[in-house]
Amino acid sequence: MKSPVAGFPRPRRGTPPGKIESIVRAARRRGPAVLRAALLLALMGAGSASDCLALGIRHWCYAVPMRDGQALPTDVYLPRFPQGCYPAVLVRTPNGRESITKLQARMVCNKGFALVVQDMRGSRPGLGEEMLFVRDQADGHDTLQWIAAQPWCNGCIATWGPSAMGFTQNLLAPRAPSALRAQHVVMAFSNMYAQAAYQGGAFRQEMVQAWLSDRYRGAEMLALVRQHPTYDDFWAALNPELQAESVNAPAVFWGGWHDAFVEGTIRSFQTIHNQGGPGARGRCRLILGPWAHHDLRMLVDPRNAECFPRAADPLRFFRYWLEGEANGVPCDPPVHYYVMGDSCDPASGTGWRTADNWPPPTTPHTLYLHPNGGLRVHVPRQSASRTYVYDPQRPVPTLGGRNYALPAGPMDQQPVESRPDVLVFTSDELNEPLEVVGMVEARLFVSSDAPDTDFTVKLTDVFPDGRSMLVTDGILRASLREGFDRQVPLVPGRVYGIRVEVGSTAYVFGRGHRVRVAISSSNWPRFEANPNVGPSASPGSPPRVAHNTLHLGLPHASFLILPVASPANKVTATSFGK
Repeated sequence: MKSPVAGFPRPRRGTPPGKIESIVRAARRRGPAVLRAALLLALMGAGSASDCLALGIRHWCYAVPMRDGQALPTDVYLPRFPQGCYPAVLVRTPNGRESITKLQARMVCNKGFALVVQDMRGSRPGLGEEMLFVRDQADGHDTLQWIAAQPWCNGCIATWGPSAMGFTQNLLAPRAPSALRAQHVVMAFSNMYAQAAYQGGAFRQEMVQAWLSDRYRGAEMLALVRQHPTYDDFWAALNPELQAESVNAPAVFWGGWHDAFVEGTIRSFQTIHNQGGPGARGRCRLILGPWAHHDLRMLVDPRNAECFPRAADPLRFFRYWLEGEANGVPCDPPVHYYVMGDSCDPASGTGWRTADNWPPPTTPHTLYLHPNGGLRVHVPRQSASRTYVYDPQRPVPTLGGRNYALPAGPMDQQPVESRPDVLVFTSDELNEPLEVVGMVEARLFVSSDAPDTDFTVKLTDVFPDGRSMLVTDGILRASLREGFDRQVPLVPGRVYGIRVEVGSTAYVFGRGHRVRVAISSSNWPRFEANPNVGPSASPGSPPRVAHNTLHLGLPHASFLILPVASPANKVTATSFGK
């Protein structure tokens, strides 16, 4: 995480303990849950070595040997009193050990844990020749075994960390030593190809380039990512979902609806909670709130969004699984999720919900795209189509959504909906609230005069004042429509049926609002603009303009599938007015 939480200032390196305490007091006034989030997720860069004794902790630095002889710098923080054996919390980071502050170490140590912070292989000069993540599973296992063998550790270890520090947890979880008892994975992915680098087969330009821009050997890593545009053995080796049955540590997976990696958070939970080994299956937790990757503040929702479920507290989870503390963890609902919506309408029903699994029970509700721009529950009977011109040199600009470095979250899409290369379909006003929970899908019938192109789908909430606020969106590279492991060019003019994952969400459309779908072929710079030249084109081929067609009505009726919350929000045609 790179920004303060809920508006709290980030302490500078070497901030005196007195100043740190003033920040703690400011956070405490916002409530215990916000305090935990502020301190555990955002206060990066505070403290210095001289602070340790003043903060009541002890600090050592080790060069921990890996199985191939490479040593990784590792900080160990222990409680000053009482001295003895402790359960340990491991954080493995590509951001430098100094990114974990002495204040954070004190919070962990004051709860009776040792804190171990390690620089990952490939994160800086002298730490191996391999790229980041490539040897993370082996390095993670070696580190767990080293910690468990230390005289200050009681043999019970948990892991914690956000973003890349969450992905490295996912990597080390399969076949981990038995000392690993629990994990707390914050806003991270597990399938690097689909959930980070190539969503829907389209290169996530904004996120990948921003993350690698200041990394050691970042240019080499970027080139490696670009060499693998399809899901192949390279990506399979970085996909711990394939080894779910060998994961035996229960985990909390914490994500945000506007986070770049929320689909990875959800998929990680689903995989381990439902398919994991006996130690993890049925014991995981999922927390989904209205947050973005670098911002845990409420974005458009009321203050009840700040009331973090107690299941989100990592140290509470760790105390149960590492120490056996009777603190109610087994009684927590497996899933806590926040339903977003119109924050100015108390009757809309926004707020926290719980569920036994994800997604909770829903009823699929189909809305058909009509030639006149309508979004209706009935199928248009007559065949029709709408064609637009997609020029990769004039792409549709990104406005909000699940971005990494760009401004994220719900933003008004009206500035781009008026473009001629964006097709808009809108329902009538809703007569009652419509709560959508789960994966939204679009089934489209399309054709193009280009050998390859992209299709984007946005779901928005049209407010009574005309704002078209983004709920979620997705993309599909047409040449990967048959699977992300193979590129199949389009035959110009042929009609294809495609499935676009528009994204998972929990959102209630209020009474008097309208549901809108926008179809186009670009969302730049979040996604690299498709040059429309196809997979067989020679490198450096100039981009070309594509004439893309969306087909509507029988026999090629394009439609949207909304997972509607059941049974309270059972939807009929009357929900959409006419």
